[in-house]
Amino acid sequence: ATAQVVHFDIPENRADVPWSRALSSLLPDDVAVLSHDIVDDDFHSRFHAVSKTYEYVLWHEPRFVLPQRRAFVWNCGPVDVDAMREAAAVLAGTHDFSAFQNVGTPVKDTVRTLDPVEVLPGLSPQETVWRFTADGFLKQMVRNLVGCLVEAGRGKLSADSVRSILNERDRKAAPATAPAQGLTLVRVLYPGFDSAEAARGGYDHCLGTCGAH
Repeated sequence: ATAQVVHFDIPENRADVPWSRALSSLLPDDVAVLSHDIVDDDFHSRFHAVSKTYEYVLWHEPRFVLPQRRAFVWNCGPVDVDAMREAAAVLAGTHDFSAFQNVGTPVKDTVRTLDPVEVLPGLSPQETVWRFTADGFLKQMVRNLVGCLVEAGRGKLSADSVRSILNERDRKAAPATAPAQGLTLVRVLYPGFDSAEAARGGYDHCLGTCGAH
């Protein structure tokens, strides 16, 4: 995650502690608290989110992966991006995404609203970035969607097949889950607050990213 948000309770007499620096000093090198602020007692970093955005990076050169990118991409090889776009268009909208939920986290319902999937250039010519924004996600939903889209890009699924999988609402009907290393949480949106903006603002921004509330 580059823009995760968390919350926790603190004693009133600790409100003035520089929490960003204090917590970052205790965390491993690959985790940092970028900003923080005091929020209402009823604020919940999970349940008050309006939407979340994930990005998944695919690597398309089968002969090599740059060492700097190896931990952050799935080397899926060559794919038909247009076929993937066509399949992705089927997924946009409000649907029951049961077919793309892995077991492990109980939820009240499996209906989610997914924005049109965006395809962006990556950090190198060998990459594409697939951006997913929704009002919420099921367990490993993005990785399951990517696994399905890549199969479409390999010519193994048509857009109609993806629609059938979606309508069937059976996880067993969908392709395997994509690897974890290509996935990043890049934004959590709340009323009046965007965690991605806070992440870009760093320590000087109010409200927290990967931080204390």
